[in-house]
Amino acid sequence: MLRKILLVAKRDYIGSVRTKAFILGLIVAPLFFGSGFFALALMKNKPDLKERRVAIVDRTGAAAAQIVESIERANREEMYDKITGRQTIPLYTMEIVPPAPDSSSQRLALSNRIRRGDLYGFLEIGPNALHPAKAPPSGKEPEIAWYSNEAVLDSRQRWIAAPVDDGVRRARLSALGVDRSGLDQAMQSAEPQSMNLVTRDEKTGQIVAGGKTNELAGFFVPFALAFLLFMIVMTTSAPMLPAIAEDKMQRVFEMLLASATPFELIAGKVLSAVARSLTSSIVYVGVALVVLNGMAMIGLAPIGLLPWFAVYVVAEVTMIAAMAAGIGAACGSPQDAQSLGIVLFAPVIIPMMMLQPILQRPNSSFAVVMSLFPPFTPLIMMARQAAPQGLPAWQPLVGLVGITAGTVAICWIAARIFRITILVQGKPPSVPELIRWGIRG
Repeated sequence: MLRKILLVAKRDYIGSVRTKAFILGLIVAPLFFGSGFFALALMKNKPDLKERRVAIVDRTGAAAAQIVESIERANREEMYDKITGRQTIPLYTMEIVPPAPDSSSQRLALSNRIRRGDLYGFLEIGPNALHPAKAPPSGKEPEIAWYSNEAVLDSRQRWIAAPVDDGVRRARLSALGVDRSGLDQAMQSAEPQSMNLVTRDEKTGQIVAGGKTNELAGFFVPFALAFLLFMIVMTTSAPMLPAIAEDKMQRVFEMLLASATPFELIAGKVLSAVARSLTSSIVYVGVALVVLNGMAMIGLAPIGLLPWFAVYVVAEVTMIAAMAAGIGAACGSPQDAQSLGIVLFAPVIIPMMMLQPILQRPNSSFAVVMSLFPPFTPLIMMARQAAPQGLPAWQPLVGLVGITAGTVAICWIAARIFRITILVQGKPPSVPELIRWGIRG
């Protein structure tokens, strides 16, 4: 039996990896999935450095000068990279506009200047901005308003918010009688530094300081590993669903069943998919390590997690490929199979949608429960293991037991459905029939 399974797997594996589609997929898939990240990196490396002119309408009579001073200070300190000397943000020039009695007409005039391109935006400081109410009534106009025709979450608007806040706070302190010479000390940042948890070295017993949290390692590395796992599963398992349905429609299995049992056929198909996924993993991981080494960032590579990565790839692909074989055998045509693709890939699509909140709190109850749910375990547990916060050693082991049991159960059910439906022609079976066949055989 093993010999026939290996023969089926060898035939399917060699036939697929020699195709132009597989070779091009190794190149095109990372470009396709990573094009968005590349575009963001390109935009970051080539920022728009056009001068930004901002108007200020100060109805307090005291805040505008402090805001201008704060923005000029931020221009001096943040405009140029301290290492390369290259300009990284645009120059902001401020224009103080005297407040007009008719505020609505003045706002319209300034808005029209923005539409013409004369201004990037304008700030309006309300008359009570220096003495804000603890609980302003609903519907009241904001004390500090920003007008622009660009997106609310634009990074330049987030940049300008900091010096505006600094300037208004300085004006409030001055209004309270604080000496101007003490403003810099009073306004000095007191933001806490994020640190990793302290640990104990198991070999020496010494307490090891956690060190500063690396934001890049804290989010990008776990996300990159989970995304790589997602990409490999999608590219190596997706073709199997329509391929099984097409082989059934062309009656290929009728010839294969003369020399192999349904179990041997499905086992060979699944083994071939696993071999393709490991081939892709070797290529992608090898290229990633070479790139990180060339960028002098090899320290970010989670080398110790690569064995776990291989285990999760094998488990996820085995589960998805077995499901694809069972669903594909139940379909009457490749078109029917494609319509069920969203159901087949739910175990990898749903975890990707939950990845951001999980990485923000990788040890929360929600993250633990989701990572121990067998269909979601490979992707979520991989991301949690790569997070700098770490996780108890028992959780990956329990997750591995769960996904092993889940994969065996799914393979068993898929094999029963495959055995019954592989030769069934005509009307596709209904969902209740598939459930009944999967349970009773």
